[in-house]
Amino acid sequence: MTTDRKLKIIFGILSIGLLTTLLIKLTNVPGGIILSGLFLGGMMLVGIIIGCLILAGILKLIFKQTSFLTIFSITTTISFLVFHYQLYSPTLTILVPNGYKGEINLVLSNADENILTIDSNGIGYLTGWTFNKTYSKPIVKQIDGKDLDKNLVGFNPSTFFGTSIGGGNSIKSLSFEIVPDSLVGQKQYYSSDWTKFVNKDLVLLKDKSKGIESNEAVEVKMEE
Repeated sequence: MTTDRKLKIIFGILSIGLLTTLLIKLTNVPGGIILSGLFLGGMMLVGIIIGCLILAGILKLIFKQTSFLTIFSITTTISFLVFHYQLYSPTLTILVPNGYKGEINLVLSNADENILTIDSNGIGYLTGWTFNKTYSKPIVKQIDGKDLDKNLVGFNPSTFFGTSIGGGNSIKSLSFEIVPDSLVGQKQYYSSDWTKFVNKDLVLLKDKSKGIESNEAVEVKMEE
């Protein structure tokens, strides 16, 4: 078996495997206001494949002894790996006080590590990388070990975390709710000025020379 044929088989299998796992992963990726994550991600995949076809055609002119299909398999494998990384979301393990019910806010912070043991006000802290990458439903347990999975209520059916909005120096957070057993699956829209309990020294500021922006911008949540 020639080297070209071996490469074609190896990278062909890798490419098909990565494409399959990408399609599975896209079913859990949050979408836009109207379009699903699978649809938007599917459009990205079509663009990637078209781009790889063009790139493979160009590379074929350089590597004349290598078949077009081999080059295409290699370029799609690399591209799919990069897309996998872009879609990666860590699954956070969050600890909350025993009996806690209400909104959880994970604040964008300047901390070197995530602080996922939630305080009595429902506040934790995320590094910038984690904040920007996280969208998957977390594992949430009480300090005593009780699993609260059934008590978690996400922002809406397509996006688990709600995201606060505001200027560069506002307090930004990812949020969800923990509801009592009697209200499982029902969003309660808990309302409280949780921002006054945030450790201001941990808030990530775009402009460190300025203070934290008013809470009015922070409390506005994405519309369902």
